[in-house]
Amino acid sequence: MKNFLLLCVLSAAGLLLSACTSEPKEEPIGSVIERGLKTATDQALPMTKELENQEGKLPKSMKDGKLETSDYSWWCSGFFPGELWYLYEANPTPELKKYAELYTARVEKAKTITNNHDVGFMLNCSYGNGYRLTGNPKYKEVMIEGAHSLATRYNPQLGLMRSWDSDKQKWQYAVIIDNMMNLEFLMWAGRATGDSTFTQMAISHADKTMANHFRPDYSSYHVVSYDTLTAQPHIKQTHQGYADESAWARGQAWALYGYTMMYREAKKQAYLEQANHIAQFLMNHPNMPADKIPYWDFDCPDIPHTVRDASAAAIMASALIELSQFNPNDFGKQCLNFAEQQIRSLTSPAYLATPGTNANFAIMHCTGHLPGNSEVDVPLSYADYYYVEALLRLRNVLNIG
Repeated sequence: MKNFLLLCVLSAAGLLLSACTSEPKEEPIGSVIERGLKTATDQALPMTKELENQEGKLPKSMKDGKLETSDYSWWCSGFFPGELWYLYEANPTPELKKYAELYTARVEKAKTITNNHDVGFMLNCSYGNGYRLTGNPKYKEVMIEGAHSLATRYNPQLGLMRSWDSDKQKWQYAVIIDNMMNLEFLMWAGRATGDSTFTQMAISHADKTMANHFRPDYSSYHVVSYDTLTAQPHIKQTHQGYADESAWARGQAWALYGYTMMYREAKKQAYLEQANHIAQFLMNHPNMPADKIPYWDFDCPDIPHTVRDASAAAIMASALIELSQFNPNDFGKQCLNFAEQQIRSLTSPAYLATPGTNANFAIMHCTGHLPGNSEVDVPLSYADYYYVEALLRLRNVLNIG
């Protein structure tokens, strides 16, 4: 009997010790998502009020610890209004709608821009989300005018949209991988107007980029310049990455998102295969950190003693969540699992700001243009936009809420 009692005591002690030393339970992903959306809202609303009476101002980044703003003409002007629309979609309050409308209106002048390719970013993220959620006919009018402005950058002889108007001594016709993101706007315009010219432009640009921007391992060059006489590439290099042959992290994220989106829009199998290859390159890269938030360039020699780019992780996560739905197999599960890990990291104290800090941006530790010593280890408006988009996409895929 004594031996039996001793055994019971030892067993109980063992169970208690096991309970004390076991790993803490992982936070349910639904809780992570809702916490992320709440924090993003708690940051965005004070920012709306801070700039409410500063006509035309839109949040851009943080400089010297203070909020840095832009006007409609800056390439990322549409991201904050777009984030507000996403937050309104998650929690449709009159206050969020009011500010989404207010800041969207500040981007309207972008509809006449013809000197850069980012009109898609500017208008599709702001007016596009607003139109999707409200059906406001005024928003549609602005977008169609903006799509016609963007289409002026297309050269039918090259079959590509020009990204930058540049010094011809260096680049004759510069196309950057970021430009894949603006094709969604053209695909929308093709449907909205019934004019297939917009659609053909987008598909041609995606096809040419797929042929000329990628290396055998499916990493992407940042800039490819085309000879305007032969229509062939004459320069392949970087502008924001570490080196011409390196894999600049955000550029790879733009590529992944761009071809995932183009498969959704055009249903071309080649685009899905391209997106899958890019995803495999990224998810299996030996320099991808354990927390899945990439360094600013995968080939930077200072790894691990260099800065991260949380904006690249947010873009990747959003793309991988969508890509997972186009692959009803083990690879799709891998994509979704990887994105969930990124969301968990971005929603951890390491990257998600405490309300009232970080100039009222949600995400910390982004890198805009390190070689130019611009926007290094700071918040960026597009990081918040794609983070919130990823949260909503994951919530929808998992059917939470």
